[in-house]
Amino acid sequence: MRIHDRNWMQIEEALQRDDRCVLPIGSTEQHAYLSLGTDNILAERVAVEAAEPLGIPVFPALNYGITPYFRAYPGSVSLRVETYLRVIGDILDGLAEQGFRRILIVNGHGGNAPAQAYAAEWMADHAGVIVRFHNWWNAPKTWAKVMSVDAVASHASWMENFPWTRLLDIEQPAAQKAPVDLDRLRMLTPRGVRALLGDGNYAGLYQRSDADMLAIWEVAVAETRALLTDGW
Repeated sequence: MRIHDRNWMQIEEALQRDDRCVLPIGSTEQHAYLSLGTDNILAERVAVEAAEPLGIPVFPALNYGITPYFRAYPGSVSLRVETYLRVIGDILDGLAEQGFRRILIVNGHGGNAPAQAYAAEWMADHAGVIVRFHNWWNAPKTWAKVMSVDAVASHASWMENFPWTRLLDIEQPAAQKAPVDLDRLRMLTPRGVRALLGDGNYAGLYQRSDADMLAIWEVAVAETRALLTDGW
């Protein structure tokens, strides 16, 4: 259940029965012809669909992440690593203070990787609270499903092109984009990244069928839900 759809009294009552919650984290950044909010949309949606049948609260997605390499693309906003980790820490502190003891972070953006190490460090200092960190898009079962559909999958390509990340009246290119040199990309300034990437897709087709995408989504939701139910 989305926190947005409840009041504080309902959450207090829910905490009497269950100490689990979900925190989606994403990024506001270029995704070629897709929404600048793609990472937020997907992280929050997979979290909500996974948690809803279990009655577990899902907090709003943390909409800004670590994405300095895309700063030359208008609309892409990056937080400094230090700032980001302080925000993550403050949120975890708040959740723990209110009684949440099992926290699943559902991450939708690769650049947020420092938060995974930080979450482990935070958990070591907070006995009795378990924090799981889940990169939903490349979790084992979900990534295997992606690869079974099309092995050329990357940032801003078809693998992020779901019905809910597309924009109205925006046509996707029909061609398959050749892979960029990732080793070279990592050494470039934001302007250099934009010059090399062009529209922002790293490699692959821009869109596949809804049947392909919904089959991947089904696996992603089930894999995320399993983390909420098993092994705490």
